[in-house]
Amino acid sequence: MPSVVRILLITALCSLATACRLFKFPGVHRIQVQQGNIITQEMVDQLKPGMTRRQVRFVLGTPLLEDTFNPNRWDYINRIRSPKGEETQKRFTVYFNGDRLIETSGDWQPSGWP
Repeated sequence: MPSVVRILLITALCSLATACRLFKFPGVHRIQVQQGNIITQEMVDQLKPGMTRRQVRFVLGTPLLEDTFNPNRWDYINRIRSPKGEETQKRFTVYFNGDRLIETSGDWQPSGWP
């Protein structure tokens, strides 16, 4: 019998430990979580056609994703989760021809591009 009680006690403790995530305790401080690259419109406006990869990396930082199968594409992704659990995601992609910037796409667009 003691082993049955021990198993039930362990099961109850495990259930309680995992149930804590289900309840929202009042007064608990939750923070905003930001992951990925921080990209602003001012940063994107600094991009000019013909810039080198090194210049783009200086302006935008290291890309979150560098596609192994397409080395001429860099993806910058930014995710923000609010304290309420709402998540927003923004993307910005730059394309190169060799070592030169030729195109961009995503949630920001550089001003002054054709």
